[in-house]
Amino acid sequence: EIKQLALQLGATEVLFDQSLSPAQQRNLERALELPVNDRVMLILQIFAQRARSHEGKLQVELARLQYLSTRLVRRWSHLERQSGGIGMRGGPGERQIELDKRMINENIKKIKDRLVKVKKQRNTQRRQRERRDVFNISIVGYTNAGKSTLFNALTKAGTYAADQLFATLDTTSRKVHLDGVGSIVVSDTVGFIRDLPHQLVEAFRATLDETIHADLILHVIDACSPVAREQKAEVEAVLREIGADDIPRIEVMNKIDQMPQTFTEGAVLVRDSEGIPSQVFLSAKTGLGLDLLRSALAECSQMTDRIRVEQNRAKVQMA
Repeated sequence: EIKQLALQLGATEVLFDQSLSPAQQRNLERALELPVNDRVMLILQIFAQRARSHEGKLQVELARLQYLSTRLVRRWSHLERQSGGIGMRGGPGERQIELDKRMINENIKKIKDRLVKVKKQRNTQRRQRERRDVFNISIVGYTNAGKSTLFNALTKAGTYAADQLFATLDTTSRKVHLDGVGSIVVSDTVGFIRDLPHQLVEAFRATLDETIHADLILHVIDACSPVAREQKAEVEAVLREIGADDIPRIEVMNKIDQMPQTFTEGAVLVRDSEGIPSQVFLSAKTGLGLDLLRSALAECSQMTDRIRVEQNRAKVQMA
């Protein structure tokens, strides 16, 4: 049925919205007589188009090589393999695969070494901020939830933002001045997605480190999305995977300007049972509710400062 549908539509490639094993991909290509790719390869291709910084390009290339390293048999299946008596080790196909694997593994090692250097640079910058006791905020959210739009609204940074998947891949950090607090640092991160391939989580570990070490997480949610609850769950799953699920957070319910019939009273700030800001309903695009968010950030920053003072006192007493 898939083959007939592909012929009717004049398709030149078949894409499956799930991960395929190398054997599945090979068998499907033989049966359909068309190139077959899966969800992981599509995401990698989008990432490759969006990456701009040196670090982002390294991370994408690492994930791509790790993906291809498991599919060399399919790539070289047209080469013959020899079989025979004692001492025979295989034909040209096996040698080509071994050569390709070695080249890919060498490139993976080089990229990992370069990413370690990038991570060290980030750690140095982070330690400098920590010594100055700068309040760090990390913006996370499902892809296309409006993270970069919110980042630009808060920081006036001019970061690229568009109505498309993974418009921003590279972490960008900017200082923001809050009345009554002073300077804080806000970081925009890569958008999350359902069933995020594990190798992508590993490859983007250096970028996600900004989230791991944040004092506060702003979880941006597309309030008008019909699957907002599912998208929220996906983001929380990734936060748990990278060890950031215990960091204080505020849910930013974005895009309320697209559903005025629901938010007739405009922007709203919601507090939890302890009186701490937990949700802000706003529109990053129009600026509606940004004042409420800034006041919530200032409040959380002051709370963190008090905690740091108490921790420093405890250290002095123990010394």
